[in-house]
Amino acid sequence: MHIHVMCQNGEAKFWLSPKIELANNYELSKSQINEIKNIIEENYDRFKNAWKNKKED
Repeated sequence: MHIHVMCQNGEAKFWLSPKIELANNYELSKSQINEIKNIIEENYDRFKNAWKNKKED
């Protein structure tokens, strides 16, 4: 399970399972990556449920 994050400055891919970790980073600063990781951690259950619901469609 993973998530892609895109913004004006670049993009990144994070694995959500088995743990949240950066898979790829294209042009984002370390502080941006840390901020994104915090947002992912705060919303992990929402992402997990959305992934699960999409697989069931």
